Formats: sequence, structure tokens, C-alpha cells
Amino acid sequence: MTASNLPADASPTLNLNGYTALPPGKIAAIVTMLEMTARPPALPEKADHGLSLTRVEAPAPAWYRALFRRIGEPWLWFSRLRQSDAELGALLADPGTHVYVLTRGGDEIGLVELDFRQPGEVELAFFGVVPERVGSGAGSFMMNRALALAWASAPRRVHVHTCTLDSQGAVAFYMRAGFRPYERLIEVADDPRLSGLLAADAAPHAPLLD
Repeated sequence: MTASNLPADASPTLNLNGYTALPPGKIAAIVTMLEMTARPPALPEKADHGLSLTRVEAPAPAWYRALFRRIGEPWLWFSRLRQSDAELGALLADPGTHVYVLTRGGDEIGLVELDFRQPGEVELAFFGVVPERVGSGAGSFMMNRALALAWASAPRRVHVHTCTLDSQGAVAFYMRAGFRPYERLIEVADDPRLSGLLAADAAPHAPLLD
């Protein structure tokens, strides 16, 4: 899973040790940046999984947001929810944005967004399964196919980032998949629960301070 809320040009530095108070209404997370420069071996998969990963051509913003919210609300995914229909629609219609849905028995249970817009690179911009499928093996199935799709374009590297608001197993999962951590950043943002963008009781591991 990944919460891709980081601005593309972000390169903050932190020079002070110790605690830093956040202004009211803000949340903070430590972001781990990971990459791979060669296609890794596939993750082990469960037999008889009944899963399928299918590309969705120019997905409708409403459909995308609904699945994005279902997967990401427990982890405070919010960046796509803040975009207007025009902004999100333009992004999803961009030929460099590839969106895939993971299904099992007709149910939509996972989302992959691959960003090919930077020459020579592929970003795993969003990757996640619905909460009830976490730990079921769906993530390994989806990662194997996502990486096959990414490496089919012969990039110099494939990269992803995740943060401490995400599942505590996310970094370890990405490393098992072949990613290597290379940088750590701090992200500060407006708490999306205060504006009603996400439910007030979302992400209880990061309590709402109002």
C-alpha cells in the first residue's frame, strides 16, 4: 500500500533533532522512498487464488475515487480525493497513467496505478488492496503483475514511497518484492478528517486532534 500524497518536487531537509510541534489541524508522517534498478524474482503466490488484474482505460473519476477511498481510508490516503473531477479526469486519461483493478469473483478488491510519465522511470503511484484482503496473498499476486507491467517498458528504475500512516508492514512488503529504501522524508499536511474529506474515525492509529 502506498499513500502517494508527496509533491513531485518535494525535497525538504531537517536540521534539528528533538520534537517539533505541529500547528493545529496538521498531520505528519515519515516517508520512506524505495526503488529497484533491475527486475526482481517474483514473490511466492498462493495456488487457486482466483484473482485477476485488468487495466481500466481512462477510468471515471467517481469510480476511481470510490475504490481509492475503500482501500486507502484506513491509511489516510487523500491526495486523489482533493482533486477536482477535471484534474483527476485529466490525470487518469493521460496515456502515461495506467490504472489496473484487482478482482476476485467479480469483486473489485485492489488498485494499482503506474505512472510512466517520467522518461526512463516508472512510479508505483498507488498500490493497495481492500482491508479485508490484507494478508490474503492478494498483494503478492498484484505486485508480481504490477512489476511485470512496469519492467516491460525497460525503465532505468521503478520506484515507490510509503509512509508511517500506512500499514506497518508496507516497507517490509516492498523490500520483499525487491525494492530498496534510499531516502527518508517528513511530510506535513492538513488532516483530511477535519474537512470531512475522510471519516473522523478513519486511521485510529493516528488519532484525530481537533
